[in-house]
Amino acid sequence: MQIRTLLLYLAPFVIILLIYINHDKHRNRRGKRRLSDAKEAGLTEPASIHPIIDPGRCVGSGSCVQACPEKALSLINGEAVLTDPTHCIGHGACIAACPVDGIQLVFGTEKRGMDIPYVSPSFETNVPNIFIAGELGGMGLIRKAAEQGKQAMESIRNKKNEGNDFDVIIIGAGPAGLSAALSAKQQKLKYITIEQEVSLGGAIYKYPRNKVAMTKPVELPIVGKVEMYDISKEELLGFWQRVLREQKLNINFNERMENISKTESGYAVKTSKSTYQTANVLLAIGRQGTPRKLDVPGEDQAKVVYRLIDPEQFRDQHVLVVGGGDSALEAAITISEQPGTTVTLSYRSEAFGRVKAKNREKLQQAESQKKLRVELKSNVKEILSDTVKIELADKEVVQIKNDAVIICAGGILPTPFLKEIGVMVETHYGTAPSLTS
Repeated sequence: MQIRTLLLYLAPFVIILLIYINHDKHRNRRGKRRLSDAKEAGLTEPASIHPIIDPGRCVGSGSCVQACPEKALSLINGEAVLTDPTHCIGHGACIAACPVDGIQLVFGTEKRGMDIPYVSPSFETNVPNIFIAGELGGMGLIRKAAEQGKQAMESIRNKKNEGNDFDVIIIGAGPAGLSAALSAKQQKLKYITIEQEVSLGGAIYKYPRNKVAMTKPVELPIVGKVEMYDISKEELLGFWQRVLREQKLNINFNERMENISKTESGYAVKTSKSTYQTANVLLAIGRQGTPRKLDVPGEDQAKVVYRLIDPEQFRDQHVLVVGGGDSALEAAITISEQPGTTVTLSYRSEAFGRVKAKNREKLQQAESQKKLRVELKSNVKEILSDTVKIELADKEVVQIKNDAVIICAGGILPTPFLKEIGVMVETHYGTAPSLTS
């Protein structure tokens, strides 16, 4: 009788234990599969700042896995692992979720170093009166980048300006640049912000639609504390646009910074439209730098862009997408799903290399359904008003109808530019930032 009673009480616990063990095995298999898929596709190197987990501290709670907006983490054998490194954009939500402080954000990996410019605690580089804040300095987190933009401007306000048109020129209108512009206005500094894109937002502007952009509140000058949690790219950009209108910030869009040179009283900032004289420069640009161009005739036309923002704008158009990475494949696939479009994907190599298996499969499916056309070992020769000339694999040059060209050829990193103006650059191999926060 006692044994029966004991078994009766133990049965629920045994059932719960078996369910947990089965769930743990399933979760473990799923994590290993994701890690294996990433390795097979060659997608093992994070693009920027990313987390590393201390196995000695990890207790396998799974809090970081659940907190990651990009689903880049998994549990394998009871420990958190970055199974999808290319998905990670450095939100830092995993750090806050970890109950044992076993995660830190780092730059680079043992195989691939990341160049980070030297900045002092005041965000001034080794070159006097040139400051860096935000993603270029390694801080991809929106909240921290905004803080840095404000702090850098507080340092700049103490710098004397004699014989210049501006106290400071801010390069870039991302989180750091926007915060810096608000701070400059608050402190009544003479400033202007230069942004090469047609809209503010920096790297956020390039995120896919509905991507989670921010997970914690941010403090902005003049505006105050912005209570936003897990908001999408569109919501965040909409908020920033309202701030821009309400505060009437001095921002020049679609103007590219080309060079910075020393003058007797400060610096001359040459852009694609003008040259400005300033006492100080704040570089709040992204790490992706300037989009890489094809350097072919006709590339300067308005129909040529360097990233996909909204596929619906290409409805009923003949579109050429150039590139062989995930961004190119995703652009071609999503545009081909729009009514009335004809899409050609041109890539100079004979095969697509490090792309996600899912994108490769979707591309093959779209091609088999004749939704798009893929031309490998091809090169764009000329872009005309309503056509493009492409050299195919057999060296034949064909001319096809065209209303829009999207070039996804990556960006030219700003490291050479930094070295040219004398800014020291340190290479990090999986090490944590040495920046103020």
